[in-house]
Amino acid sequence: MNRFFTKGRIALLVIFSVLIIDQVIKVLIKTNMYWHESIHITDWFYIYFTENNGMAFGMEIFGKLFLTLFRIVAVAMIGWYLVKIVKQQLKTGYIICVSLILTGALGNIIDSVFYGIFFSESTNYQIASFLPGGGGYAPLLYGKVVDMFYFPIIDTNWPQWIPVIGGNHFIFFSPIFNFADASISCGIMALLLFYSKYLNDSYHALKKS
Repeated sequence: MNRFFTKGRIALLVIFSVLIIDQVIKVLIKTNMYWHESIHITDWFYIYFTENNGMAFGMEIFGKLFLTLFRIVAVAMIGWYLVKIVKQQLKTGYIICVSLILTGALGNIIDSVFYGIFFSESTNYQIASFLPGGGGYAPLLYGKVVDMFYFPIIDTNWPQWIPVIGGNHFIFFSPIFNFADASISCGIMALLLFYSKYLNDSYHALKKS
């Protein structure tokens, strides 16, 4: 490998690139769109501004503070693991996958930790402003995660003849997500598809080290 493109530098390049893209998109959406405003790109792709307190893809399960602290602990552990595998010179693709997962989690942490104090509230009739004079919409650690990508690939109704659900509205892939969520998903899917055995081997190697 080229001396400049060491595995550590590749990991840093992935981290900074994904993080910058994620935050630029979020700030642009937050400061230019009303809450729940939608921009129709195609029949199956919308830019739809929403916010959530929960995990990836808007799933709200636990309390806000718990989720923020959980994310911070998770990122610390993944960061420690990334440093270990870089030092062990494991496969570059594997390092990139872990870097994507780390950066996606870190991108959403930034929203949760800082957006509440940096931005005013987004509503259906008011666009948020950066560093508002009256202060932000929430204390430190209580910010909301900005989501915007919506892909209702199939938007239809179930046939009437189907028992129980017949006639009900059906949307295939209804979650609204952000670039950080996509980074996490891509990293995990690539790990499972290409590095599942390698993931297991590296886990046992780390336990012995």
